[in-house]
Amino acid sequence: MSVSIRKNAYTGPVKAVVLDWAGTVVDYGCMGPAAVFAEVFREQGIGVSMQEARQFMGIEKKEHIRNMCALDSVVNAWQKQFGRLPGEGDVDKLYERTAHLMVAAIAGHADPIPGVVETIDTLRGMGIKIGSCTGYVQEMMDVLVPAAREKGYSPDAMFCSSDVPAGRPYPWMCYLNAIELGVYPMAAMVKIGDTITDIEEGLNAGMWTVGIVKTGNEMGLTIGDLASLDPEDRDCRIRAIRARFEGAEAHYVLDSTAEVIPVIEDINSRLSEGDQP
Repeated sequence: MSVSIRKNAYTGPVKAVVLDWAGTVVDYGCMGPAAVFAEVFREQGIGVSMQEARQFMGIEKKEHIRNMCALDSVVNAWQKQFGRLPGEGDVDKLYERTAHLMVAAIAGHADPIPGVVETIDTLRGMGIKIGSCTGYVQEMMDVLVPAAREKGYSPDAMFCSSDVPAGRPYPWMCYLNAIELGVYPMAAMVKIGDTITDIEEGLNAGMWTVGIVKTGNEMGLTIGDLASLDPEDRDCRIRAIRARFEGAEAHYVLDSTAEVIPVIEDINSRLSEGDQP
Protein backbone atom coordinates (compact mmCIF):
# COMPACT_ATOMS: atom_id res chain seq x y z
CA MET A 1 0.00 0.00 0.00
CA SER A 2 1.38 3.38 -1.00
CA VAL A 3 1.30 6.13 1.59
CA SER A 4 1.22 9.76 0.54
CA ILE A 5 3.18 12.30 2.56
CA ARG A 6 1.50 15.64 2.92
CA LYS A 7 3.80 18.47 1.85
CA ASN A 8 1.33 20.75 0.13
CA ALA A 9 -2.29 21.75 0.63
CA TYR A 10 -4.74 18.90 0.07
CA THR A 11 -6.56 19.39 -3.25
CA GLY A 12 -8.58 16.19 -3.46
CA PRO A 13 -12.28 15.71 -2.76
CA VAL A 14 -14.15 15.29 0.52
CA LYS A 15 -13.56 11.76 1.78
CA ALA A 16 -15.77 11.62 4.87
CA VAL A 17 -18.43 13.43 6.87
CA VAL A 18 -18.79 13.17 10.64
CA LEU A 19 -22.37 13.65 11.75
CA ASP A 20 -23.84 14.43 15.13
CA TRP A 21 -26.88 12.31 16.04
CA ALA A 22 -29.87 13.98 17.77
CA GLY A 23 -31.10 17.02 15.87
CA THR A 24 -28.73 16.37 12.96
CA VAL A 25 -29.64 12.91 11.67
CA VAL A 26 -32.35 11.64 14.03
CA ASP A 27 -34.81 13.17 16.55
CA TYR A 28 -36.10 16.28 14.75
CA GLY A 29 -35.81 19.18 17.17
CA CYS A 30 -33.53 17.25 19.53
CA MET A 31 -36.55 16.64 21.76
CA GLY A 32 -35.45 13.54 23.71
CA PRO A 33 -32.46 14.80 25.70
CA ALA A 34 -33.88 18.25 26.46
CA ALA A 35 -37.00 16.75 28.05
CA VAL A 36 -34.89 14.41 30.18
CA PHE A 37 -32.70 17.20 31.59
CA ALA A 38 -35.78 19.22 32.52
CA GLU A 39 -37.42 16.20 34.17
CA VAL A 40 -34.35 15.29 36.24
CA PHE A 41 -34.22 18.73 37.83
CA ARG A 42 -38.01 18.85 38.23
CA GLU A 43 -37.82 15.65 40.29
CA GLN A 44 -35.60 17.56 42.72
CA GLY A 45 -38.11 20.38 42.97
CA ILE A 46 -35.98 22.61 40.74
CA GLY A 47 -37.79 24.16 37.80
CA VAL A 48 -35.70 24.78 34.70
CA SER A 49 -36.87 26.16 31.39
CA MET A 50 -36.41 24.24 28.16
CA GLN A 51 -34.02 26.98 27.08
CA GLU A 52 -31.89 26.33 30.17
CA ALA A 53 -32.07 22.57 29.55
CA ARG A 54 -30.89 23.06 25.97
CA GLN A 55 -28.21 25.64 26.70
CA PHE A 56 -25.31 23.19 26.98
CA MET A 57 -26.50 20.58 24.48
CA GLY A 58 -23.80 18.86 22.49
CA ILE A 59 -21.29 18.42 25.30
CA GLU A 60 -20.83 15.29 27.43
CA LYS A 61 -23.96 14.74 29.51
CA LYS A 62 -22.40 14.87 32.97
CA GLU A 63 -20.63 18.10 32.07
CA HIS A 64 -23.98 19.35 30.79
CA ILE A 65 -25.50 18.75 34.24
CA ARG A 66 -22.52 20.36 35.97
CA ASN A 67 -22.98 23.48 33.85
CA MET A 68 -26.72 23.55 34.56
CA CYS A 69 -25.98 23.37 38.28
CA ALA A 70 -23.88 26.52 37.91
CA LEU A 71 -26.72 28.56 36.38
CA ASP A 72 -27.80 31.40 38.67
CA SER A 73 -31.43 30.30 38.52
CA VAL A 74 -30.55 26.73 39.53
CA VAL A 75 -28.12 27.84 42.25
CA ASN A 76 -30.77 30.10 43.79
CA ALA A 77 -33.51 27.48 43.57
CA TRP A 78 -31.21 24.80 45.02
CA GLN A 79 -30.27 27.06 47.91
CA LYS A 80 -33.95 27.67 48.64
CA GLN A 81 -34.90 24.00 48.30
CA PHE A 82 -31.99 22.39 50.19
CA GLY A 83 -30.37 25.21 52.13
CA ARG A 84 -27.04 24.77 50.35
CA LEU A 85 -25.36 25.03 46.97
CA PRO A 86 -25.39 22.07 44.56
CA GLY A 87 -22.16 20.03 44.87
CA GLU A 88 -20.35 17.37 42.94
CA GLY A 89 -22.27 14.65 44.78
CA ASP A 90 -25.49 16.21 43.50
CA VAL A 91 -24.06 16.25 39.98
CA ASP A 92 -23.30 12.53 40.29
CA LYS A 93 -26.84 11.73 41.44
CA LEU A 94 -28.43 13.88 38.78
CA TYR A 95 -26.28 12.27 36.11
CA GLU A 96 -27.15 8.75 37.28
CA ARG A 97 -30.83 9.59 36.99
CA THR A 98 -30.27 11.31 33.64
CA ALA A 99 -28.50 8.27 32.22
CA HIS A 100 -31.37 6.03 33.27
CA LEU A 101 -34.08 8.27 31.82
CA MET A 102 -32.04 9.06 28.70
CA VAL A 103 -31.68 5.39 27.77
CA ALA A 104 -35.43 4.99 28.09
CA ALA A 105 -36.16 8.13 26.07
CA ILE A 106 -33.70 7.55 23.24
CA ALA A 107 -35.48 4.56 21.74
CA GLY A 108 -38.52 6.75 21.19
CA HIS A 109 -36.51 9.44 19.41
CA ALA A 110 -34.64 7.42 16.78
CA ASP A 111 -36.63 8.43 13.71
CA PRO A 112 -34.38 9.84 10.97
CA ILE A 113 -34.97 13.45 10.00
CA PRO A 114 -36.82 13.62 6.65
CA GLY A 115 -34.52 13.36 3.65
CA VAL A 116 -31.37 12.57 5.64
CA VAL A 117 -31.18 8.82 4.92
CA GLU A 118 -31.52 9.50 1.20
CA THR A 119 -28.82 12.18 1.41
CA ILE A 120 -26.47 9.78 3.16
CA ASP A 121 -27.08 7.22 0.41
CA THR A 122 -26.08 9.89 -2.11
CA LEU A 123 -22.93 10.70 -0.13
CA ARG A 124 -21.95 7.04 -0.13
CA GLY A 125 -22.54 6.96 -3.88
CA MET A 126 -20.00 9.80 -4.13
CA GLY A 127 -17.45 7.59 -2.33
CA ILE A 128 -17.78 9.49 0.95
CA LYS A 129 -17.55 7.60 4.24
CA ILE A 130 -20.02 8.28 7.03
CA GLY A 131 -18.69 8.89 10.53
CA SER A 132 -20.58 10.01 13.63
CA CYS A 133 -20.06 11.31 17.14
CA THR A 134 -22.24 12.39 20.02
CA GLY A 135 -22.43 13.78 23.53
CA TYR A 136 -24.26 10.60 24.53
CA VAL A 137 -22.32 7.87 26.34
CA GLN A 138 -22.00 4.23 25.26
CA GLU A 139 -24.96 2.86 27.23
CA MET A 140 -27.18 5.39 25.49
CA MET A 141 -25.77 4.59 22.05
CA ASP A 142 -26.29 0.87 22.71
CA VAL A 143 -29.99 1.73 22.47
CA LEU A 144 -29.92 4.41 19.76
CA VAL A 145 -27.64 2.73 17.20
CA PRO A 146 -29.76 -0.41 16.66
CA ALA A 147 -33.00 1.60 16.80
CA ALA A 148 -31.71 3.95 14.08
CA ARG A 149 -30.41 1.02 12.05
CA GLU A 150 -33.89 -0.47 11.95
CA LYS A 151 -35.12 2.84 10.55
CA GLY A 152 -32.49 3.02 7.80
CA TYR A 153 -29.53 4.89 9.32
CA SER A 154 -26.24 3.16 10.10
CA PRO A 155 -22.95 5.11 9.93
CA ASP A 156 -19.61 3.51 9.10
CA ALA A 157 -18.12 4.67 12.42
CA MET A 158 -19.54 5.84 15.74
CA PHE A 159 -17.80 7.37 18.74
CA CYS A 160 -19.30 8.93 21.84
CA SER A 161 -18.15 11.06 24.75
CA SER A 162 -17.31 8.02 26.90
CA ASP A 163 -14.75 6.93 24.28
CA VAL A 164 -12.50 9.95 24.78
CA PRO A 165 -10.76 11.80 27.65
CA ALA A 166 -12.95 14.87 27.06
CA GLY A 167 -15.95 15.53 24.83
CA ARG A 168 -16.75 18.55 22.71
CA PRO A 169 -15.40 21.05 21.93
CA TYR A 170 -12.26 18.90 22.07
CA PRO A 171 -11.57 17.23 18.69
CA TRP A 172 -10.88 13.72 19.97
CA MET A 173 -14.06 12.05 18.66
CA CYS A 174 -13.40 13.47 15.20
CA TYR A 175 -9.85 12.13 15.30
CA LEU A 176 -11.12 8.67 16.27
CA ASN A 177 -13.50 8.79 13.31
CA ALA A 178 -10.61 9.67 11.02
CA ILE A 179 -8.64 6.70 12.32
CA GLU A 180 -11.55 4.28 12.10
CA LEU A 181 -12.49 5.42 8.60
CA GLY A 182 -8.87 5.56 7.41
CA VAL A 183 -9.23 9.14 6.20
CA TYR A 184 -6.68 11.95 6.17
CA PRO A 185 -5.89 14.81 6.10
CA MET A 186 -8.57 16.39 8.28
CA ALA A 187 -9.20 18.92 5.48
CA ALA A 188 -10.81 16.02 3.59
CA MET A 189 -13.49 15.70 6.29
CA VAL A 190 -16.65 17.67 7.10
CA LYS A 191 -18.25 17.98 10.55
CA ILE A 192 -22.03 18.44 10.56
CA GLY A 193 -23.96 19.28 13.72
CA ASP A 194 -26.78 21.29 15.26
CA THR A 195 -24.97 22.94 18.21
CA ILE A 196 -22.24 25.53 18.58
CA THR A 197 -20.05 22.92 20.30
CA ASP A 198 -20.35 20.74 17.16
CA ILE A 199 -18.88 23.59 15.16
CA GLU A 200 -16.15 24.24 17.72
CA GLU A 201 -15.28 20.53 17.72
CA GLY A 202 -14.96 20.46 13.94
CA LEU A 203 -12.89 23.63 13.83
CA ASN A 204 -10.57 22.31 16.53
CA ALA A 205 -10.12 19.14 14.46
CA GLY A 206 -9.18 21.13 11.35
CA MET A 207 -12.33 20.12 9.45
CA TRP A 208 -14.91 21.92 7.34
CA THR A 209 -17.98 22.62 9.46
CA VAL A 210 -21.72 22.80 8.77
CA GLY A 211 -24.29 24.11 11.26
CA ILE A 212 -27.87 22.83 11.11
CA VAL A 213 -30.65 25.31 11.89
CA LYS A 214 -34.23 24.03 11.63
CA THR A 215 -34.01 20.41 12.77
CA GLY A 216 -31.72 20.78 15.76
CA ASN A 217 -31.31 21.93 19.31
CA GLU A 218 -30.92 25.60 18.47
CA MET A 219 -34.48 25.68 17.11
CA GLY A 220 -35.73 22.99 19.49
CA LEU A 221 -39.12 22.41 17.86
CA THR A 222 -40.88 19.43 16.30
CA ILE A 223 -41.81 19.53 12.61
CA GLY A 224 -45.39 20.37 13.50
CA ASP A 225 -44.50 23.07 16.01
CA LEU A 226 -42.09 24.70 13.56
CA ALA A 227 -44.70 24.66 10.79
CA SER A 228 -47.31 26.22 13.09
CA LEU A 229 -45.17 29.24 13.97
CA ASP A 230 -46.13 32.61 12.64
CA PRO A 231 -43.99 33.04 9.49
CA GLU A 232 -42.43 36.26 10.76
CA ASP A 233 -41.56 34.62 14.09
CA ARG A 234 -40.12 31.58 12.31
CA ASP A 235 -37.98 33.70 10.00
CA CYS A 236 -36.73 35.75 12.96
CA ARG A 237 -35.70 32.61 14.83
CA ILE A 238 -33.96 31.21 11.76
CA ARG A 239 -31.99 34.43 11.25
CA ALA A 240 -30.92 34.46 14.90
CA ILE A 241 -29.71 30.85 14.80
CA ARG A 242 -27.86 31.42 11.54
CA ALA A 243 -26.16 34.43 13.10
CA ARG A 244 -25.03 32.34 16.08
CA PHE A 245 -23.52 29.68 13.82
CA GLU A 246 -21.86 32.30 11.66
CA GLY A 247 -20.53 33.95 14.82
CA ALA A 248 -19.02 30.59 15.77
CA GLU A 249 -17.30 30.63 12.34
CA ALA A 250 -19.14 27.70 10.80
CA HIS A 251 -18.10 27.38 7.16
CA TYR A 252 -21.69 26.71 6.07
CA VAL A 253 -25.14 26.96 7.67
CA LEU A 254 -28.08 24.87 6.42
CA ASP A 255 -31.68 24.29 7.43
CA SER A 256 -31.21 20.50 7.40
CA THR A 257 -28.55 17.85 6.83
CA ALA A 258 -30.72 16.74 3.89
CA GLU A 259 -29.43 19.84 2.03
CA VAL A 260 -25.72 19.07 2.35
CA ILE A 261 -24.92 17.70 -1.15
CA PRO A 262 -24.40 21.15 -2.78
CA VAL A 263 -22.16 22.09 0.16
CA ILE A 264 -19.99 19.01 -0.41
CA GLU A 265 -19.73 19.92 -4.08
CA ASP A 266 -18.72 23.47 -3.17
CA ILE A 267 -16.10 22.22 -0.71
CA ASN A 268 -14.73 19.91 -3.42
CA SER A 269 -14.38 22.93 -5.71
CA ARG A 270 -12.67 24.99 -3.01
CA LEU A 271 -10.26 22.17 -2.16
CA SER A 272 -9.32 21.74 -5.83
CA GLU A 273 -8.29 25.39 -5.85
CA GLY A 274 -6.13 24.96 -2.76
CA ASP A 275 -8.57 26.39 -0.22
CA GLN A 276 -8.40 24.86 3.26
CA PRO A 277 -10.83 24.87 6.22
